[in-house]
Amino acid sequence: MLKSNLVNENELKILEVMSMGMTMTQKILAAHAGLDKVEAGQLIEADLDLVLGNDITSPVAIKEMDKMKVKGVFDKDKIALVPDHFVPNKDIKSAEHCKCVREFAHRNEITNYFEVGEMGIEHALLPEKGLTTAGDVIIGADSHTCTYGALGAFSTGVGSTDMAAGMATGKAWFKVPAAIKFNIIGKPAKWVSGKDVILHIIGLIGVDGALYKSMEFSGEGVKNLSMDDRFTIANMAIEAGGKNGIFPVDDLAVSYMEEHSRKSYTVYEADEDAVYDEEYTIDLSTLRPTIAFPHLPENTKTIDQITEEIKIDQVVIGSCTNGRIDDMRIAAEVLKGRHVAKGMRCIVIPATQAVYLQAMEEGLLKIFVEAGAVVSTPTCGPCLGGYMGILAEGEKCVSTTNRNFVGRMGHVNSAVFLASPAIAAASAVTGKISCPCEFM
Repeated sequence: MLKSNLVNENELKILEVMSMGMTMTQKILAAHAGLDKVEAGQLIEADLDLVLGNDITSPVAIKEMDKMKVKGVFDKDKIALVPDHFVPNKDIKSAEHCKCVREFAHRNEITNYFEVGEMGIEHALLPEKGLTTAGDVIIGADSHTCTYGALGAFSTGVGSTDMAAGMATGKAWFKVPAAIKFNIIGKPAKWVSGKDVILHIIGLIGVDGALYKSMEFSGEGVKNLSMDDRFTIANMAIEAGGKNGIFPVDDLAVSYMEEHSRKSYTVYEADEDAVYDEEYTIDLSTLRPTIAFPHLPENTKTIDQITEEIKIDQVVIGSCTNGRIDDMRIAAEVLKGRHVAKGMRCIVIPATQAVYLQAMEEGLLKIFVEAGAVVSTPTCGPCLGGYMGILAEGEKCVSTTNRNFVGRMGHVNSAVFLASPAIAAASAVTGKISCPCEFM
């Protein structure tokens, strides 16, 4: 009798699990694993739509592929190799890395290999090139691969060994993530952007608040976020520990994909009874420009909470987080007719060649140069302490990048403050952390 009761209880648990709805991420993973249903914690093997690598991570993956003794890649059209971290090459070592990637791309006839002159910062370039679309499963040997969730894709960062296996087989193993739901409402005020939204969220839940979970954004307020805002928010899901970030596919996302891509796409929607570990409501109308103080993205303050004067030495406007055309326009709006403060360095980095060209055609580059800033070719450069803006001991930088760890941008005794392009540009003008609302 006892055995019979246990069987019945187990059957009820199975039925309960089977009746639960799925999140967007879970539906995408189920489809790519050839399963009707998956649940959080389940191990699956999924087909891949795209495998991404850059000039730092790809050489490691290429060496691992050599050890595997595989002949070629699973699909030359479903691999993207984007040299962007130390490009144009800054030294002999970086040149050797890029040479390794270049030769591998040529040897395997990789369709989506982007040489200098065609390249851009990977997470801005791939959506622009139409390589990432709704319903895709994408892995990349770079932690900010979660960017493509802005288009309703499941995308996540992996190690170089997983990248190698993905290039060889077209498959990857995943543990299906649980999810946190962020209900976005309201409309942001002037000078509040996607960067402020995600910094607010990270400050709210912490850098491990979404550890190995899917951060799923929804709600009527999503329509008030531009695609560039959404890319920024999804990009920094990893800074809250998230496995991925993902947005619903609305008319704006569809328009973006139709403009940039010829690929077919599949729209997945979360079930009404999908299970979330936590739910938060984010009212955009209440948010203020937000800055992450050293040395963690969770160490946030709004501009109103900063009571002391924080003088800075450098500003960086760019990166895979904030190097898109909206970011260039906002920075130019603040810098137009003004000048970078005496003794300040302001570095502007359009994220792709297309952004660079559009900024040039709109006269934005002229505004930057006349304001006393320098404009760089697309590169990750200073974001990871690579080049094009390394900090010396004791120096402080306001940056639109995504990480402000100890020594992230140079000397271990330097400091990085993460902020939006509006705050960064205003700070360049005043020489201290500032909001454009103070003089515009």
